[in-house]
Amino acid sequence: MAYFIGIAVALGVALFAMRVGLDRDRTFYSTVTIVVASYYVLFAAMGGSGHAMVLELIVMAGFVTAAVLGFKKSEWILVAALAGHGVFDALRGNAIENAGVPAWWPAFCGSYDVVAAACLAWIIVRRSGAAAKREHSA
Repeated sequence: MAYFIGIAVALGVALFAMRVGLDRDRTFYSTVTIVVASYYVLFAAMGGSGHAMVLELIVMAGFVTAAVLGFKKSEWILVAALAGHGVFDALRGNAIENAGVPAWWPAFCGSYDVVAAACLAWIIVRRSGAAAKREHSA
């Protein structure tokens, strides 16, 4: 069920962002990347583990760096970061012990991340196709 909800929420957020125009700005998916990376830090605080907090902050710093690079250089970096965070969700429990993480969270967040990455990839391709059409018709 957590996978289904993660997929549904990611699609809902992407459709909402497209509908109101939030996704036209490079900051939207950069911000999403930072936010999804921050939750494990929150869970470490909730779990009361300083060790987990430090490890989660280190991991978050990597995703924040990718979000900034994706904002400044290429949105494809954001696609890779979001998809990479989905993989991280699946594997992190083997590397970082964080008692604050709800049991269902990795499945929810992982599916959200992968679908958000796919939505952003689709947006990038669609945008580049529209730009090529405009150039060709001009």
